[in-house]
Amino acid sequence: MSSHGSLYKRCGCRDRDTGKAAGTHCSSLSHPGHGSWYYSLEVPAGLDGRRRRIRRGGFSSRRAAAQALTRLRTPSTDDLCNPNLTVGRWLAIWLATRIALRPSTLRSYTELTHNHLLPALGTIPLRDLHPADIQTMFTRLARKRHAEGGTLSASSVARIHATLRAALNAAVRERLLTDNPARYVELPPARRPRAVIWTPDRIAEFNRDGVRPAVAVWTPTQTAHFLSTIRGHRLYAAYHLIALRGLRRSEAAGLRWCDVDLDGGVLMVCTQLQRVGGQVLQVPPKTDSSRRLIALDHTTVTALRRHRRNQEAELAERGREGHGWVFTHAHGSPINPDYLTRTFGALVVSAGLPPIRLHDLRHGAATLALQAGASLKVIQDQLGHSSIVLTADTYISVVPEVARHAAEDVARLVLHAGRTAPGTTRPRRSARPPRARRARTHRRLR
Repeated sequence: MSSHGSLYKRCGCRDRDTGKAAGTHCSSLSHPGHGSWYYSLEVPAGLDGRRRRIRRGGFSSRRAAAQALTRLRTPSTDDLCNPNLTVGRWLAIWLATRIALRPSTLRSYTELTHNHLLPALGTIPLRDLHPADIQTMFTRLARKRHAEGGTLSASSVARIHATLRAALNAAVRERLLTDNPARYVELPPARRPRAVIWTPDRIAEFNRDGVRPAVAVWTPTQTAHFLSTIRGHRLYAAYHLIALRGLRRSEAAGLRWCDVDLDGGVLMVCTQLQRVGGQVLQVPPKTDSSRRLIALDHTTVTALRRHRRNQEAELAERGREGHGWVFTHAHGSPINPDYLTRTFGALVVSAGLPPIRLHDLRHGAATLALQAGASLKVIQDQLGHSSIVLTADTYISVVPEVARHAAEDVARLVLHAGRTAPGTTRPRRSARPPRARRARTHRRLR
């Protein structure tokens, strides 16, 4: 490998027969917008004497990858051997060498680093960084949050801490630190918001004060009204799929016809589309659990068949050929996930429904499945969660009907127990009046 580094292109596609990643050998890499660019660079040995190879990807163009490689190579990674290496310089090196991060995660790390970590810690020598320095930063962030009326939530503070901790863990692995000082910092608890239902009382409260819940979902009736209202829209099938089967917007945008089996009533989530740096990139699913099979009901299959006929007619009318994407613009190019979000917001307003986010439509799919009697495990698999705790704590709102059914079941259980003899399933015999028993005994004695 050249000491100046190399550039290459790869994607997240997998062979349908073997399941192995195509990587740099995918036949579609020559198509514009397919895959992303990477660089590779071998750097000098660090303090531990080991040589390292740095790889980083997710760039939308060869030029962007080349520019990032140049920034990493100059002034050079000799900084790793500099005893005065600052926290700021280490954070820059760490961000430039992340190879396993999704583009959206890398963008989040970069924003949190530049907005919060660099101003507070950037000039401190890395080896002199103390837990007290980090605690002071988070104390100031908490005060800033309260002073500005809650602009920085506890969950945002937790993400800042996670970013710093990951960067310092990497410094420990490089033998630049002996321990991670971020381990010893106390943070305010970050709780996931639980979804609430748009009941009539909650709608009335929203109309009075205009305060929107952090996570809100529609009732089944409201969801049905929305789908009925937009039935003629060209992206109806996309919103139908999200509302009933709980796909993420990036998963819906990245869905390809080769991943859909309408005859078998299933689809495979194996790729996503994400907007990063002004470009829409094809990326692997969020986690291993996100790569999943989703069963389709007959109404969803019907909606997708109708959508495919309409799509083929649109392309034929414009003399275009499709590239295999399920949801596209009229000329055949794939849909930007942000476009799905903007369009959804306009459709909600036109339907006259209480506001929810497009991601809340996914929350609602979980709630509908719970109401229909599905188990948490089934819902976890449907949504592609790695933990059933996440499913229970974040995505499931116990709708009133389900809660009432549970209450009735408990009452029936108790009443049934009261009607049976202890230790048996036989009905309990009713006790006879004491006076009648005494009379019968008296007759025997006679």
